[in-house]
Amino acid sequence: MKIIHIVAGAGEMYCGSCLHTNTLATALREAGQDVLLAPVYMPLRTDEENLSTDRVAFGGINVYLGQQSALFRHLPRPLARLLDRPGLLRWLSKHSGGTRPERLGPLTISVLQGEQGRQRGELEKLVRWLEEEVRPQVIHLSNVMLCGMAKQLASRLRVPIVCSLSGEDIFLEKLPEPYYSQARELLRERCGDIDVLLAMNNYYADFMADYLDVPRSRVRVIPPGLSLRDFDADDSATRTGLPDETVTIGYLARICPEKGLHNLAQAFALLAAEKDLPPIRLSAAGYLERSERSYLAGIKSQLAAARLLAQFEYIGEVNRAEKVAFLRSLDVMSVPTVYRESKGLSVLEAWAAGVPVVLPKHGAFPELVADTGGGLLCEAENPAALAAALRRMIVDRSFAQQCGRKAREAVRQRYHGPLMARRTLQLYREICSK
Repeated sequence: MKIIHIVAGAGEMYCGSCLHTNTLATALREAGQDVLLAPVYMPLRTDEENLSTDRVAFGGINVYLGQQSALFRHLPRPLARLLDRPGLLRWLSKHSGGTRPERLGPLTISVLQGEQGRQRGELEKLVRWLEEEVRPQVIHLSNVMLCGMAKQLASRLRVPIVCSLSGEDIFLEKLPEPYYSQARELLRERCGDIDVLLAMNNYYADFMADYLDVPRSRVRVIPPGLSLRDFDADDSATRTGLPDETVTIGYLARICPEKGLHNLAQAFALLAAEKDLPPIRLSAAGYLERSERSYLAGIKSQLAAARLLAQFEYIGEVNRAEKVAFLRSLDVMSVPTVYRESKGLSVLEAWAAGVPVVLPKHGAFPELVADTGGGLLCEAENPAALAAALRRMIVDRSFAQQCGRKAREAVRQRYHGPLMARRTLQLYREICSK
């Protein structure tokens, strides 16, 4: 089957949706399918072999300039291609300081308007390329913010459109009015052009069916899957520290308020004040946007005031090998998000390394923990409750190791790439046969 994934790239940042799509595409190829990854806006960055094309559709520079002036919507093709060069787009991503929803209201509305928006020329170039060169049998969009292109894709190529749901509400809820209301209305309208919406868990399927005002029957659930090659290279199942050894609490996520590192730092300070615990340390890894440097600096200042800065380490963004090594160094991991998580991929990665977790009792986390037995849940945005759950993991090492073993086995049974690919291919064949 000829399948194309149209993926919103994140430039220089490791993006969960990009990693997930690349893993799915790899597994589909290994299953014998003809799969192409086409990035839009920015190139994709992955921590495994990158299957995306060098061609970037809807290049971020052209999209932005086209929004600002009609003059830039009719650039000569050679100049437009020059602005879409992956190297230039990566440089822009690295030096732009990120994209803030608060500043992107008009552009968001225009892109959602599709063939009626200011980026209609970019959409036409994408459709023509797919018509003339790719000729896919199914098109899979990486998130619902791309649904503005679905009407043209479906009518011109006459193939089914699948669209993943990937935490879009986090972006949408930060749009100022009137753009927020306009975007919600456009999404409800444009989702009618999509054949199947695809969530990674029942929580987010239920939530987005209501959020987008679509029948729940139109939202299917296929759990995510990991590539386990690097995790299987060392078959150690769990952390094996003794109670009198230093216990490492880990955090693996983007460094930003939404992901809740500040909650974990406060819980860490509460634990460090307890006299009957073994020595503890807090180690964090993840992408840090320039605009969030002050956030991390504030956390460090609070830890310094509590004389805990020497027990905290931020190791920065990690590649694949570094990530696996980081996870294997942990005794327990926590990503105490403020928002309701839609995916939880870093949690699955911790479990693949045999590491138990402590997570807030919201979003996808209760579903994942119930299915795997891989950790504990606590009240969200409550550092004291988080500290209490972490304390149990520190004190009861037998329980913590049992959680890690059970979750590791669950990942190998139910959350791996080949199974995800089989389920997704079955869905593609189902909608193509209608």
